[in-house]
Amino acid sequence: MPGFDALGAIAFTTTRDRGDFALQSREPAADVFGRWLTLLDELAPRATRLAMAHQVHGDTVLQHETGWSGWLRAPSADGHVALTPGTALAVTVADCVPVFIAHPGGAIGIVHSGWRGTLANIGGRAVQRLVAAGLRASELSVHCGPSICGDCYEVSPDVYGQLTGRTVPRPTPVDLRALIADDVRAAGVTEISISAWCTRCHNERFYSHRCGDDGRQIGVIVRA
Repeated sequence: MPGFDALGAIAFTTTRDRGDFALQSREPAADVFGRWLTLLDELAPRATRLAMAHQVHGDTVLQHETGWSGWLRAPSADGHVALTPGTALAVTVADCVPVFIAHPGGAIGIVHSGWRGTLANIGGRAVQRLVAAGLRASELSVHCGPSICGDCYEVSPDVYGQLTGRTVPRPTPVDLRALIADDVRAAGVTEISISAWCTRCHNERFYSHRCGDDGRQIGVIVRA
């Protein structure tokens, strides 16, 4: 992620080569759980905790504290923040946008944002959660990771209208990443970048729901 190393954060999105991380997968559960446990081992010693959640395309952002170790799958959330070292955060994606957030003081965040999450401004809510904890939005860096691009993501006129406030007569492409960038910019963030990788254009590299894939890659962020 551009500039994240300088902030003391490691952030990445897996590819097909790493395998399917979807907990509700056609693959044997032991294989999927094994990938998660292997990831936790690889994150050590930077992190002794790995937090993710059952994603519901909502706007809930969880703040994770210390005092536990291992792998946590929290109920019903699509965003995570952590203010102290030792916690890795992850989301599963396959066209939706993994939004990475880092602060030079060590705080990190991650968000899963599809069209519903984007409409609910979950990216902005994650920024607000960190600001409420005492950080300045202007000191945060945000990166929208590999996800479906604005040329490939066609939505219904109703969804397009909800997202943009504009009326169209037919299904029309919309760029979720640009909308998310606008939302976090409105929340006070100035350092914003967007991945050049589209999950649908590069389906040989990434899982894509629009291409019919059931698999999921993950976005992960941890303090270095």
